[in-house]
Amino acid sequence: MSIPRNLIISALALMLTNPAGAATCNAESGKSRVALLELYTSEGCDSCPPTDQWFSTLPQRGYTPQRVLSLAFHVDYWNYLGWKDPFAKAQFSARQRDASQRNRARVVYTPQLLLDGADYRRGLLGDDLGQRIAAGKNQTPDAQISMTFDTGGELPRLRARIGTAVHAAQAYVAIYENNLVTEVAAGENRGKRLRHDFVVRELYGPFALTAAAPLLIDQGIRIERGWKTADLHIAVFVQDNGTGAALQALSLPWCRGG
Repeated sequence: MSIPRNLIISALALMLTNPAGAATCNAESGKSRVALLELYTSEGCDSCPPTDQWFSTLPQRGYTPQRVLSLAFHVDYWNYLGWKDPFAKAQFSARQRDASQRNRARVVYTPQLLLDGADYRRGLLGDDLGQRIAAGKNQTPDAQISMTFDTGGELPRLRARIGTAVHAAQAYVAIYENNLVTEVAAGENRGKRLRHDFVVRELYGPFALTAAAPLLIDQGIRIERGWKTADLHIAVFVQDNGTGAALQALSLPWCRGG
């Protein structure tokens, strides 16, 4: 039985406009503020793996994206010691330096944790992360985020609408990936097998916004070879310009069709 030519053309057009795995996902921030926890780390730093491991256990301890947005930024200033961290970017080193200047810190170091823009140091016998996050969660968020993520088309695309009550703020879009493993062949961690989660692959921004009008973001997302979409997430977060405090954060797993 022959198939009419116009049906073949229609089927091809549908395949092109709705590629396999393409989907659209939506999310909106709630009435509770989500904290922002940043880790600055490097595969070239021999004191970093224990903190990296601790960072990976956060979801198991109840620190899910609904409570805290965890992001690991790999810096590049350790690369000169013989091992080039494959996840490191100069952009992330610059972000850490900016935070240090804002916090009037004398040095930058790894591993470093920032909780809502401020230096956070774990205790030797434990940490107060839960109490700190709980205190922030009870605060009314000073920003509202709604986002739509579409994985169809030539490029995956994020569209977000952000409003804030503060005078001046900055918004960012982060793509991060879990379940990353590296066999380190040189440097201070030579011979070690390192596992990472929440690794920031790409950071877009800052996008300036004020209380005067909502910010609209329409950002194409380029996926590099080797990134595993099953382990990717996309996040939007907003920080106060002056203090670096997180006003709100929102994240989604990579949107995939059935």
